[in-house]
Amino acid sequence: MTANNASQPSQERSSRAATSWEDRLAARLRGFGPLGLLAIFFILFAHLYSAPLAALMVLVWTRLSTTSWSAIGYVQPSSWTRTVVLGVLFGIAFKFVMKAVVMPLLGADPVNHAFHYLAGNHAEIPWFLLTIAGAGWGEETLFRGYAFERLGKLLGTGVVAKVVIVLTTSIWFGAAHYITQGLTGSVHAAIVGSVFGIIFAGTGRLFMLMFAHAAFDLAAYALIYWNLETRVAHLIFR
Repeated sequence: MTANNASQPSQERSSRAATSWEDRLAARLRGFGPLGLLAIFFILFAHLYSAPLAALMVLVWTRLSTTSWSAIGYVQPSSWTRTVVLGVLFGIAFKFVMKAVVMPLLGADPVNHAFHYLAGNHAEIPWFLLTIAGAGWGEETLFRGYAFERLGKLLGTGVVAKVVIVLTTSIWFGAAHYITQGLTGSVHAAIVGSVFGIIFAGTGRLFMLMFAHAAFDLAAYALIYWNLETRVAHLIFR
């Protein structure tokens, strides 16, 4: 027997051991034992500091747990152009409906005081545009893709389960905006989260929602920057 032939069984055993270890790690990350719960904790903790950081951790978790990308909504569109255009148009239209119809009906202040410092503020433009892009990708990956996957594993994929998941993630999404935007901003975010959640529950696709989220925030920023919030809020209800 040659040296090469003698080493083959040892290499095969090492390969099987490595594969077995990776499979065990993946199974534990997908589950809700100590390691799975620890992964959830760190991802949620990261979101307290940065949505993009939490989203990046979600992608690492997806890879290490061998969860399919489609399970978190990362499904390649048949047409990127159609996805981008649809997302942008929907996001802008949805923002105007929220500003001119929904929030006035709820008696909300037309001015977003938490971000009113951005009005006419040229210096903040680059940073805030970067923030908007990060939120579109990061928050959708976390609040829709990851949250729906984890809750779906616990509750199932039936209609009742999806309703509960949409409600749960919407409330969570709203609560996440309470510190910076107060009760009005929290209610606003919960409504937005419920609409996005319903769309994601029905389609299982995240990329259109990412563009819609970014366009929604960009439209909101434009209304603040050009001091148009009150005018738009009073278009229908004066």
